[in-house]
Amino acid sequence: MSDWHVYMVRCTDGTLYTGVAVDPERRLAEHNGSALGARYTRARRPVELVYVEAAADRSAACKREAAIKRLSRAQKLRLVGEGTSRRR
Repeated sequence: MSDWHVYMVRCTDGTLYTGVAVDPERRLAEHNGSALGARYTRARRPVELVYVEAAADRSAACKREAAIKRLSRAQKLRLVGEGTSRRR
C-alpha cells in the first residue's frame, strides 16, 4: 500500500478543492494555516477535509485527482457522501 492519497476539502464558500498528498491531515493544516496552502484555498479558509481515497502511488493519485476534477459538482457531492467508507 502506498502513502499517496487523493483528498477533497470543502471551503467556507461551499466550493470543493481536490488535491493529492502523502499526509492529508498535514495538508489540511497547510491549507488552513500556512503559505503552503493552495492559492485557491487561501482566500476561502477555513477548509474542512470531506473525502480521502488511498492510491497505489503518486501517478495513480494524480490520475484519480484529474478524473475527480472532471466530475460535475453533483457527482463530486455524491462521491463525498459515498466516501466516508474510504476515509482513513
